Amino acid sequence: MDLKTVCQKGTKYKARTRVGRGIGSKGKTCGRGHKGWGQRSGSTRRPGYEGGQMPIYRRVPIRGFTNARFKVEYTTINVESLEGFDAGSVVDLKAVIDAGLTSLSSPLFKVLGNGELTKSLTVRAQKFSKSAAEKIEAAGGTVVVLDKKGSEAAADGEAQAS
Repeated sequence: MDLKTVCQKGTKYKARTRVGRGIGSKGKTCGRGHKGWGQRSGSTRRPGYEGGQMPIYRRVPIRGFTNARFKVEYTTINVESLEGFDAGSVVDLKAVIDAGLTSLSSPLFKVLGNGELTKSLTVRAQKFSKSAAEKIEAAGGTVVVLDKKGSEAAADGEAQAS
């Protein structure tokens, strides 16, 4: 703490530096140095620029593999949230969004197995966790697996004729 900070009387922001007001402080060259690209008006450095030195993002080797470009996103919901539907009803992504149980983050729908289910429901989704499928079927409901376009996928044993 010094006199300068004591006299600020609790101001929220530090006073901005007034450049180009004489050689006392930040005057004359205004902290830009003499001649060269950085001294000219309109000069800006891109992020990561290190003064001509090879920047760190080019010095460090690329390692590993990422599957981020091919990641498939799902709108998810837990089994416990399905308890709000009437027994015997058909539950799909549209019904879940209309009930306000989730918001649409992806047109693909996945049911996760957290919680318990006591009602018999027909649940239509692209994916089910193993525990979710077991809980839905244990409650007397049915699990309908859809393909990515939303139509019913062929059963595991059936081969599609082409």
